[in-house]
Amino acid sequence: MIKLPRLIYGTSSLGNLYEALDIETKHEIVKACVQNAKEIPVFDCAGKYGAGLALETLGTSLKKLGLTNEKVLISNKLGWYRIPLAKGEQPSFEKDVWKDIRHDAVQRISYQGILECFYQGNELLNGFIPQMVSVHDPDEYLAAADGIKEEEQRFKKILQAYEALNELKAKGEVHSVGIGAKNWRIIQRISPLIKLDWVMIANSLTVHHHPKELVDFIIELSNKGVTVINSAVFNGGFLVGSNYYNYCYVNRESEGGQKLHQWRTLFFEICKRHQLQPAVVCVQFGLQLPGINSIALNTSKPHHVERNRAMIDQRVDMCVWNELKDAGLIAYSI
Repeated sequence: MIKLPRLIYGTSSLGNLYEALDIETKHEIVKACVQNAKEIPVFDCAGKYGAGLALETLGTSLKKLGLTNEKVLISNKLGWYRIPLAKGEQPSFEKDVWKDIRHDAVQRISYQGILECFYQGNELLNGFIPQMVSVHDPDEYLAAADGIKEEEQRFKKILQAYEALNELKAKGEVHSVGIGAKNWRIIQRISPLIKLDWVMIANSLTVHHHPKELVDFIIELSNKGVTVINSAVFNGGFLVGSNYYNYCYVNRESEGGQKLHQWRTLFFEICKRHQLQPAVVCVQFGLQLPGINSIALNTSKPHHVERNRAMIDQRVDMCVWNELKDAGLIAYSI
């Protein structure tokens, strides 16, 4: 099992997720992450984040801080390749999510495609080499298939991509191979076929959503020596006050939107009663579940990095979990 710190720094804000940040703010975010890391700082990045903008920004900031490749650990989730943005056009991927970006991105998941993503990512990182690599969003790649036959072809390409990543590992170019996905079922499907060193569960294991099947699966992975990282524990920010749930706008007039807002209102009330920030409860729930090794947190504000670090060490009393369970907000106490 690879050893990682409890806190991993997400970098989607460096790619202008939801809002465009100025370069100085981004540099201060990276600087704060490095300064607050109790161990070697670990950054989770991806070519998808702002069509490579996050990779570019991270590499530039790390170099500006005087760090070398040996002083930082970078995970690059691969599968999206930067391409030019057509004049006058908006990016074609994840519309209205990434703001003010100057490039587009296309999905390239195959043996050759994943290598192209890897080497382009290294260039964007300004010479820094990611030690952790994975196939990013294989669940979305499969979901976009037009019929069963194409889905089978796409799954073969995913396995071929892992063949390429394991060759990089065998050559010593990277030290571990993993997977990052929102739909954990694809991890369950791939893990018996591919030796995974780590997995990142995104949006799927939160205080709002934590199916027993997934909890059992994570324990199974951990027992096999797979390092498990929990990510997006705020369900895209909704659990701490934003209008987006898993990156989709929540219409509170819809039936689903009403249910989400009702859940959050009661959740906020219980947190307030115990003088706890909702973010702390989200983090501790996502971190304390059995089998979880680390949690990835992202921020768009430099001064929130220290707060995020503190949330990792803060404890939530059992009475809070019991009250959340009694209110029907969580399935079981931690």
